[in-house]
Amino acid sequence: MERDETTVWPGDDAGLLAGVVAHYRSALAGSVDAAGWLERRKIAVPGAVESFGVGFADRTLGKVLPVKSRDSDDDVRGRLQRLGVLRSSGHEHFRGCVSFPVIGAAGDVIQLYGRTLLDDDRLGAGRHRWLPRPRRGVWNLAGLGREVVVTEGIVDALSLWCAGFESVTACDGPGGFDDELAAVFVEAGVSRVLIAFDADTAGDAGVGEAAARLGKLGVSCARVELPKGRDVNDVVVRAKQPADALSRLLRHAVWIDSTPPARTPQRAQPAPPPPPPSSPVVAPLDDRPPADAPSPSTSPDGSLSPIEVVDGELHAGFGDRRWRVRGLGRASSFEVLKVNVFAGRGDRFHVDTLDLYSARARSVFVTAAAAELGVDAAVVKADLGRVLLACEVEAERVVREVQSPPPRPMVELSETERAAALELLRDPDLIGRIAADLARVGIVGETSNGVVGYLVAVSRLLDVPLAVVVQSTSAAGKSALVDAVLGFVPAEDLVRYSAMTGQSLFYMGGGDLAHKVLAVAEEEGASRAAYALKLLQSDGELSIASTGKDGVSGRLVTHTYNVQGPTAIFLTTTAIDIDEELLNRCLVLSVDETTSQTRAIHARQRSKETLAGLVGGRERDRVVKVHQDAQRLLDPVAVVNPFAEQLSFADTSTRTRRDHAKYLGLIRAVTFLHQHQRVRRTVIVDDIEIVYVETTAADIAVANRVAHDVLGRSLDELPPQTRRLLDLLHDHVTAEAGDGDRSQVRFTRRQVRESVGWGDTQLKVHLARLVDLELVTAHRGDNGVHLYELCWDRQGVDGSRFVIGLTDPATLVDDNDRSGSGRGPVGPRSGTGRNGDVDSLLQLKGREPSFDFDQFENHSSEAVDARDVVVAAGAGG
Repeated sequence: MERDETTVWPGDDAGLLAGVVAHYRSALAGSVDAAGWLERRKIAVPGAVESFGVGFADRTLGKVLPVKSRDSDDDVRGRLQRLGVLRSSGHEHFRGCVSFPVIGAAGDVIQLYGRTLLDDDRLGAGRHRWLPRPRRGVWNLAGLGREVVVTEGIVDALSLWCAGFESVTACDGPGGFDDELAAVFVEAGVSRVLIAFDADTAGDAGVGEAAARLGKLGVSCARVELPKGRDVNDVVVRAKQPADALSRLLRHAVWIDSTPPARTPQRAQPAPPPPPPSSPVVAPLDDRPPADAPSPSTSPDGSLSPIEVVDGELHAGFGDRRWRVRGLGRASSFEVLKVNVFAGRGDRFHVDTLDLYSARARSVFVTAAAAELGVDAAVVKADLGRVLLACEVEAERVVREVQSPPPRPMVELSETERAAALELLRDPDLIGRIAADLARVGIVGETSNGVVGYLVAVSRLLDVPLAVVVQSTSAAGKSALVDAVLGFVPAEDLVRYSAMTGQSLFYMGGGDLAHKVLAVAEEEGASRAAYALKLLQSDGELSIASTGKDGVSGRLVTHTYNVQGPTAIFLTTTAIDIDEELLNRCLVLSVDETTSQTRAIHARQRSKETLAGLVGGRERDRVVKVHQDAQRLLDPVAVVNPFAEQLSFADTSTRTRRDHAKYLGLIRAVTFLHQHQRVRRTVIVDDIEIVYVETTAADIAVANRVAHDVLGRSLDELPPQTRRLLDLLHDHVTAEAGDGDRSQVRFTRRQVRESVGWGDTQLKVHLARLVDLELVTAHRGDNGVHLYELCWDRQGVDGSRFVIGLTDPATLVDDNDRSGSGRGPVGPRSGTGRNGDVDSLLQLKGREPSFDFDQFENHSSEAVDARDVVVAAGAGG
């Protein structure tokens, strides 16, 4: 850029700063980096950049300034050094910063704030820079209304402005709420303040200081509860619909010192025209009365007036006049308040149905009621104004209950509860504890299934949760398995239904399913909602456009409904064939239906009737509470897998593309569950600090073990129970053949029923599928009896598991050598034929274990019945 010697710089400081701001604004238009930064922060709204004079200090200011005069100390460069725009070295103080001027009431630049694009501390100024002069002025002074949102910084405030909430300003950090800002609020008539400081220790302290200062001024205060460790701009950047996300947070702000709540700041709209002289003087919806004004339920002198809401009806009394309003429960928007109003005096009354937000309708009602009651119209007008305000409060509550998801319950843990939960999460044998506790609450066997279900439930807190379908015949125990796993999920994170209609999911509140578990009792009950479930699992959100009537005009308009995920999904089914698209997105668990499992379940059922069973029932509640509290202490940290590029997976079909993603999801869930045993690290991405934990080889060992059980079936063309029958037929034929030729063995259905103990209907269904797939051949025998021949010799199966090509954790090498806990590498997975007792296996605690759940089958545990199956595998840490 050439130096422009003809440019005349103003002689006063305000004009000089204005010239600097103008130069920075022109520089922003030519900077790809600055424009990209604004885009990533989602504040590159043309109206915002123009209105607030956003610019960029691209180090070219010196090129447009006149040469420094040697004969005068009052030249442009010297004055800019005194103002702090230039340093004594001649460098720009805001070099590499996006600039945001603070404009005073007279329109002059009072202060200048800069935000570096990168963490550049070479000039010792850090990421946030101000002019070294006293920090005066209020950002967005002209935009302040009766209700204001206050943030820690200008970038956060601008994020709200760009989302449509224009009554917003900023402090200079969490401790920056000063006397000047408080005085401006008083002068502007601000009555309510929503404090949207960062969700960290400094932000918490700043909220307390600001609320105390505002409380002394009689201003109502509320805390906008942001996600832990985040600020407003973080929420905007991460949200797909920033305006909706911010609206939900503002709507559920927590009021401080029991101050009565006020309505959410509305998006910027043109100012409404003044009401006609004949209309009652009442506060419009977007301009509620100040905090120190009498509430609708108080008389002007502060004494209580008889205004109350009973069973959805509002009743009021003023002197000898009585009022009744019906229909508040039908309120559906903030634009219409159509109700039935009764006004009476003695034995005289007037009743009509009208929209209280219509000035014309109110005027007609006041005239008619005054004539009927025999009182002055001004008295009726004043009464109706107070009734309107009271109705507005109740109708607003109804609308928000209908349109908004209920606030997420905040469960406070005592020190004892927190300590017990952390002890569980920090146990090196965490996976073993989970399996043993599932046994304590009534699950017999189902070790791998129980652990997988628990991991799926925990994955709800991840950005990409898992989903599971439990498949078995009726009465096999699938519901008991799911109930036990979901019992460990905190009640506030669990949504359960018996059945769902096709579009029911689309019309839930915007955040009803975000990071929750959605459980449907039977897959058949969700069949009509299968499409929505598939979208929710794949995309993490749902959106539908629906036609409805506009609340004001009555015309047909298109409404958009959004449901935000992500969501972990649990389904159960007795069907053999499941929707292929849904199946591709879910892990499939099969309940053990063997005779030995049935015996174990019978033993547990009998044990529950004893004194030990009664005592165990009490213990169950304690175990469940500890796990629920533990899941409440899991923070939304990211997961990084340093071994990811060394992993392998079967690639024999296109279906494995999704199965591989499920496998990686299992590893993420295991790592996430062990977050309290890992070092938490941080990384800065686009100026956002991301907290993460790293996967260990032990996590991969756990995932490998359960992946063989649940993902191996994904490569199988057979449903689990059909595969079970095929294995039983193989055992039957092998026993019948002995040392002879297996291909010569023939069998009938009756022989199979007697051998495997299956019912005739169940056997017919699964045997027919094996015949269709040519794994079994049917021959016509004597007297029309079918004889069957097994044409399968365990092809594609290694031992008892399908081969899915997983990497042995013992071969993994961490190139960064940072994620391990200092212990030795994970050993190879033990074979199923290895012998050992439980005590020796429990010695694996405290070091990287070899995970083999099979070793623990049919062993006893002190905490559970001797017939239960308990896992004693560790997860490492």
